[in-house]
Amino acid sequence: MKRLLSRRNLQWLREVAARKVLLAFDFDGTLAPIVAEPGAARMRERTARLLEQVCRLYPCAVISGRGRRDVAGRLGQARVKYVVGNHGVEVDGSDAPYRSTMARAVTSLERGLATVQGVELEDKGSSISLHYRRARRPNQARSQILQALQVLPGPTRIVPGKFVINVLPFGAPHKGDALLALRDASRAEAALYVGDDVTDEDVFELRQPGRLVTVRVGASRGSSAEYYLRHQREIDLLLEVLVAARAAGARVGETRE
Repeated sequence: MKRLLSRRNLQWLREVAARKVLLAFDFDGTLAPIVAEPGAARMRERTARLLEQVCRLYPCAVISGRGRRDVAGRLGQARVKYVVGNHGVEVDGSDAPYRSTMARAVTSLERGLATVQGVELEDKGSSISLHYRRARRPNQARSQILQALQVLPGPTRIVPGKFVINVLPFGAPHKGDALLALRDASRAEAALYVGDDVTDEDVFELRQPGRLVTVRVGASRGSSAEYYLRHQREIDLLLEVLVAARAAGARVGETRE
């Protein structure tokens, strides 16, 4: 992995920004810091202001593990062109075929985890998140969650994350599918995607040199992302660079005219 905001890569990033590019971001851990209580997740004021500016200059997408309505309500005044929820499953009601499968899984998990302390089941309609960050014995809680998952009715996809285990409909679109569809819909030459967790690997694993730039928040040898930001706060620096790149391009155009 290469640091995206290194001096060597900054000029290259500006060249990418000058193209017809779609910018896409995860929310938790990317646009907003990770917090102990998922409902309390918010962008910092600076990030929110910068995102507003970026959305005026580029087509932008947020592709989140949260429900679509949930994440849309956390984007402040930013006019994000595309908001996708449930790890790529939920786009304008397209998740309807998966809701009955997930409803049966919720019933099974509520029964199987009823006595497990510190586990929060988050029902998002077309996916489920099982949070265990507040468990007194996280490793034990994780093991109990995995046991409960073994007896789910119907096929599902299990994706672990940071103190969370996600349950997704088997065969449903994922973040990578969503990003490629949005890139086509926006008629962009390329897309830049920033994420931080395991479900973002569905994007990172897409190898499309010249058409897809993948960025992980936090370096990781196990990730397929090409580039990394050192920590979540560097998202502000990235947004600043993207705003400045478009502003510089506009000035060059005015000079040529």
